Amino acid sequence: MSFWRVLLAIVFPPLSVIGKGCGSILIVLLLTLCGWVPGVIAALVILNNPK
Repeated sequence: MSFWRVLLAIVFPPLSVIGKGCGSILIVLLLTLCGWVPGVIAALVILNNPK
């Protein structure tokens, strides 16, 4: 997990998980629309997952 991905996850969470697949982007986008904090948490969890 690079510094730039973490920074992007804090600023705009859906863009940071763009390489992890369409499902991840949709989940993070929906959570970001519900609230900024759940979107950031979901993006960081997805980025931290090694698979």
